[in-house]
Amino acid sequence: MIFVLVSFGLAWLAILPLWLVDADGSTFDELSRILPSVMMFAPLVATLVVIFWIRVPRGQRLRFLGMWPLRPAKRVVWFIVAAAVAPLIIVLACIGVSSLFGWIQLDLVTFSGLQAELDAPMGTDELRLVMLVQIVAIPFGAIFNVVVTFGEEAGWRGWLLPALRPLGVWPALVLTGTIWGLWHAPVILLGHNFNEPNVWGLLLMTVGSIGWGIVFGWLRLRSGSLWPAVLGHGALNASGGLVLIVGMADAPVNLALVNPFGVAGWIVLAVVVSILAFAGQFKREPQLASKQKA
Repeated sequence: MIFVLVSFGLAWLAILPLWLVDADGSTFDELSRILPSVMMFAPLVATLVVIFWIRVPRGQRLRFLGMWPLRPAKRVVWFIVAAAVAPLIIVLACIGVSSLFGWIQLDLVTFSGLQAELDAPMGTDELRLVMLVQIVAIPFGAIFNVVVTFGEEAGWRGWLLPALRPLGVWPALVLTGTIWGLWHAPVILLGHNFNEPNVWGLLLMTVGSIGWGIVFGWLRLRSGSLWPAVLGHGALNASGGLVLIVGMADAPVNLALVNPFGVAGWIVLAVVVSILAFAGQFKREPQLASKQKA
């Protein structure tokens, strides 16, 4: 409970300036690029507060959070590699589902959506090369994102998931994902991600967070390490914007449907989680540290 209160309180505090300035002004735009990243460190701070509040023994802290030791190293490394690529594949599948249902009109010939995002006009061959570089660079972009995603994952999959693990695998995964989704309320209610600054937007984010949270939670439990989840979160952040550059520039896009946290994401993640479940992947996990209170 202390962890949840601190992480939620700090998140609202970090985003508060956005609620106080004019949403149509340049100050709002500038703060919108900075403050969400600041907000991502709230779970890390909450984790530190709880660790010292309940006096977790110094020798158990890194092990409980999944930061160290990286053992067995081979398994952890392979899960890190998989985590760097899997979110990109899932996002591409979300785009495919969106196209199949007619939620997005793809333009993979002239790349008008990508052209609209660029300042300088380019030819088709140049745009094709830029698109290819964007996709290939995503796993590497995930590495640069780990600074901020570590701030979140240290809390959600580092502290909260193991703390809730005594409830059972599925209750712990779903509850962690639900809390993670609701934690985004300060930015979602401003219209971020879905352009739905309302309860519907928060519901979209929460359900999407449960799906992605199960995937990241599986990485954490199956590997016994926090780092695959950190890198997977970074890869998701690096690839999430693909939906904005693969469509036709003049075709409207309903982000509630095509966003990786939206309905397309729900469909793809349901398939991914079902495959993992039927393969018995949620029954195989290394022994975590001794239980702690959340």
